[in-house]
Amino acid sequence: MSEAHPADTDRFLEHPEVKKATSDKNTVLNERLQFVPPLCEVFTTPYTRLETEPGYGFKIHPSAREKLPDIIDNPVQRIVGGTSPEPGAKPYDRQLNVGIVFSGGPAPGGHNVIAGVFDAMSEANADSRLFGFLWGPDGVLENNYTAITREKVNEFRNLGGFTMIGTGRTKIDTPAKMARARENCRQLNLDALVIVGGDDSNTNAAFLAQELYNDGIQIIGVPKTIDGDIQVRDKNSNLLCAMSFGFHTAARAFSHNISNLCADCSSDVKYWHICKVMGRVASHLALEVGLQVHPNITLIGEEVADFVDTERIRKAEEQGTTDYTAYGMTLRHVSRLICDGIVRRAAVGKNYGVIVMPEGLLEFINEIQVFIIKLNTIIADYNQTHDTDFHSEFPTLDDKLDYLRRMARMARENNTFSVWNTRDDDLFNVLPPFFQEGLLTERDSHGNFQFSQVETDKVIMGLVRDYLEILAERGVYKVGIERGWYRRTMEKGGLDPETYGPALFRNYPGEDRFLMVREAVVSMKTLKQTLAKAGAITDDQEIPGAVEKIYKASVPKFKTQNHFYGYDGRGNDPTWFDCTYTYNLGRTVFSLVANGCTGQMAAIKNLEGTFDNWEPLGIPIAPLMHLEERQGKLSLVLEKSLVDIESPAFRVFSAMRDKWLADKPGADCYRRPGPIRYSGESEDARPITLILNELARSG
Repeated sequence: MSEAHPADTDRFLEHPEVKKATSDKNTVLNERLQFVPPLCEVFTTPYTRLETEPGYGFKIHPSAREKLPDIIDNPVQRIVGGTSPEPGAKPYDRQLNVGIVFSGGPAPGGHNVIAGVFDAMSEANADSRLFGFLWGPDGVLENNYTAITREKVNEFRNLGGFTMIGTGRTKIDTPAKMARARENCRQLNLDALVIVGGDDSNTNAAFLAQELYNDGIQIIGVPKTIDGDIQVRDKNSNLLCAMSFGFHTAARAFSHNISNLCADCSSDVKYWHICKVMGRVASHLALEVGLQVHPNITLIGEEVADFVDTERIRKAEEQGTTDYTAYGMTLRHVSRLICDGIVRRAAVGKNYGVIVMPEGLLEFINEIQVFIIKLNTIIADYNQTHDTDFHSEFPTLDDKLDYLRRMARMARENNTFSVWNTRDDDLFNVLPPFFQEGLLTERDSHGNFQFSQVETDKVIMGLVRDYLEILAERGVYKVGIERGWYRRTMEKGGLDPETYGPALFRNYPGEDRFLMVREAVVSMKTLKQTLAKAGAITDDQEIPGAVEKIYKASVPKFKTQNHFYGYDGRGNDPTWFDCTYTYNLGRTVFSLVANGCTGQMAAIKNLEGTFDNWEPLGIPIAPLMHLEERQGKLSLVLEKSLVDIESPAFRVFSAMRDKWLADKPGADCYRRPGPIRYSGESEDARPITLILNELARSG
């Protein structure tokens, strides 16, 4: 084989078509960069002003009123367009210095928030300056920033990731950090700081708004999280913000990939694909994926937590007792539900399928939640009372288990109350070691249990696999044999199907398309015994080859492929919905800043409706706070929204569940949502969950 001369390679690399084929830029990217999202009508006017929306109220927690007194009574404010500035207000077109920071994990659309702020600022006053703090809140604390220019904005319009300025998870949550943030904002002469993040980040925004209130530095939050768990309602359940940005894109990205797995598994009919999707404390992504793709089995954590076993309650009432285990599904019950679906599909020849579950599923299971709460408390208490860290002091699983064992023993010997007792220790030691290690894994910076570090799918599917083996031994879990294939196989082997059918199958004769081998037949030995007992063969005859082939085809081989969908969706280029949503959020941010707001969250009302109904708002953050356990202590945080199992979207999903299991002969019901596009008729304009909820509301 001859070697290419370096000079020839250099000339080839200079070929225009080679350069085009290997360029970082391509046609699709260039078109995406040129896309201009439509503007809400109020942003097509030269000026905007704010109008208080009096019809909304919030149930305010006393701790929030105590700690956030200057912003706790902020109203909901609607942005209104106009042709002239508001009389008596600060000049709308004054020069502004604004900082912006990304906080937490990336979410598709963040760059368009920056673009929206930058474009609105530049249109109002070309001398206004936008600063991007680098690598998250650390940039604010270290005064590490970059000037946002039009060239930089144009390089990232409509693109995924937070690449322009990066992100981080540091919290500005101590007096020292607050002081450094104040000083650095003063050095840049900032009029406002915009914090783009999730529930913790917007909580941080509220406390910063209070801290910097007298300094005249405005703080505006922007709701970001692919988990979709920032949804704002007032005390009367009026919906103000239906969804955080990034959710739609992530759900569509996951759905496209999972749809490909549906096509794969129904092609080689060999695997069950187990798909874990992001969603630590809420199952919005799993629900949306379920509606987008129609997997065979989709688990929703909130439904698991809300489950009530009426049969257990009935039996307890008959005995005059109360069965507290009847409320909420156990880990075993969840695995049995999955097994039931797998067995039912196998009976019609479908020993394959797709299962979707949220990464935080285990958190909704009562027995696991109790362990997590207790272990969170133990770890937090240890870290607060010792000079060392729990995970550094007890590096191995055996070390941690020994510490827990000593706690339980001391509680028993001293007959005193302890968070961890002997019963806890006994139950915990029944769990498999990998799951014990998962429950004892290091907590995140907020003291939260890191469900993404636990192999939820492995825990659940381990139990499923064990029970399927039991069902196979009982002869319950079998692959149905297609009637026509049975007949052809027998005739090809020179055997009479009618002679062997009644002996081999429990539904022969009959009209069923799929034949089920008798439950007693669980091995070659029991097959021979069954055939001999029916007179199909004599005791000294061998099992005919065709019959053996049919029996082996009925024996299920449970093979799985595990997948995790999270980081790929976070970095995906945004859908039209998220491109447009975030760009208008950026415009909303500027209107709030220009009109003097602080402690407000930029939002768009009526996201569940069509674009022409979208209404930009400022929502007060402080009244949304509630007390939540963090690192073993109660702290004020923004409340997360869970899946409402009474919502129209969930009711539709629940009603379609049996159909999508497709445990009947015939085709599966998989849906193909297709790849993400930023424009075009094939693009889903809104999340299906929002569409269904709006359809029910509008009648």
